[in-house]
Amino acid sequence: MGVKLKKHKGVWYIFINHNGKRKAKSVGSRQAGEKVKREIEARMALGDLRLLDDRIPPTLDEYSARWVKDYAKVECKANTWESYERNLRLYILPALGKFRLPDITRPMIKAFLAEKVAEEKHARNTIRLMIAPLRAILNHAIEDDLIDRNPALRIGRFYRIPFEARKPTALTPQESQCFLDAAQKSYPDYYPLFLCALRAGLRQGELLGLKWGDFQFGESVSDQNRFILVQRNLQAGRLISTKGHKRRRVDLSRELRKVLLETRDSKLLVAFQRGSDLGNELVFHDARGRPLHRDAVSRKFKGTLAKAGLREIRFHDMRHTFGSQLLQNGASLVYVRDQMGHSSIRITADTYGHLIPSGNVSAIDSLDSVTSPQHSATQAQPRPRCQKRRSRQVIQNIGGPGGVRTLDLMTASHARSQLRHRPASDGAFFAIQSCNTSPVPMSTAPLPLPPTTLSHVRSSSPLGPGTPGS
Repeated sequence: MGVKLKKHKGVWYIFINHNGKRKAKSVGSRQAGEKVKREIEARMALGDLRLLDDRIPPTLDEYSARWVKDYAKVECKANTWESYERNLRLYILPALGKFRLPDITRPMIKAFLAEKVAEEKHARNTIRLMIAPLRAILNHAIEDDLIDRNPALRIGRFYRIPFEARKPTALTPQESQCFLDAAQKSYPDYYPLFLCALRAGLRQGELLGLKWGDFQFGESVSDQNRFILVQRNLQAGRLISTKGHKRRRVDLSRELRKVLLETRDSKLLVAFQRGSDLGNELVFHDARGRPLHRDAVSRKFKGTLAKAGLREIRFHDMRHTFGSQLLQNGASLVYVRDQMGHSSIRITADTYGHLIPSGNVSAIDSLDSVTSPQHSATQAQPRPRCQKRRSRQVIQNIGGPGGVRTLDLMTASHARSQLRHRPASDGAFFAIQSCNTSPVPMSTAPLPLPPTTLSHVRSSSPLGPGTPGS
């Protein structure tokens, strides 16, 4: 293996020799050639031999067509790969389709995004969806050893255009009832569908994909074991898995149970005459038994809003109505998350957190109860005091144990013996009573000692004769 830099006819070239294969490429100046030479040597040392590949890399237009056919249509849902194909056809390929994959650079993609932002025709989410298929295609090109890096990765920070996030719109309970009354009067065939949207909070595709076998009605109205098993989604006339590929149980209200049972009973005879299994039939379908089209549902929905005299909202806002009314009725965030099928409780809190009860000025007023003084009907009582009365006899810090001012243990023992055998009338100490009882009066005068004891104490004191003994 060898990489050499040579000048030929005034032009600098890189010559690569590896296992009998030779390749040359012009590099311009000597300084640029030295830099390219070092990069090629490093890549070849790591086993990257794509520079020696004589295959011509495909253009983005050619490679994207194979990617959609061999990967997107196989691995992705129908609405996902259709969105990829549409964004490639309308935006990406007209701008970058003629370039070969190694020639697509990050500055080219940034210039494309800047142009779309300058047009001011597309929302931020639309621009994000434009780049999604390009990023996925370039990731597959890396796996096919056509490029070594993806220039479309983490490109989102370059199109941060200002926008106002769409806030969920919900109907009030009174507006919901007005809407249902108008639907029952004007479009009775769609009344069960609209009631199910308001009482179960299902997405439109989940509603249109319901089958009778997905319902557990319970034995009676009082039976708590009644629910809907949401396990499929209707997209572009095809039944696919739900969002996130997860099944969930949604509790069935009494009113919705009653309406759906009446609808089911009216179809039992028809299913029996056809010899079909009603449990495997769609709940909401057209006159021919085919799935309802979203456009037909949208027309009836807007017509019902007009009949009820309500403002124009989206069909998806009935799902927001379900979540908001649950929270306002005291349901927990965890319960609402499970009923609506959110992947995280953060989505539930961010979308409906402002609707949680007590999230208003009354919560601020409750703080005053902590800082305001409290007034009690019972007056504060003095705290019981437990103390011991001390004798007013001064006890010096000198002398022997027991408070006798002498270091002679024999003399001190004699003095204590005199105190124990002296009659009570001589002013001996009374016992100290227990806590919270009236103390027994004690003598305030010092305890008198016999003259012989006093003279002996004075003579034995280290302070010498003539010093007072007490």
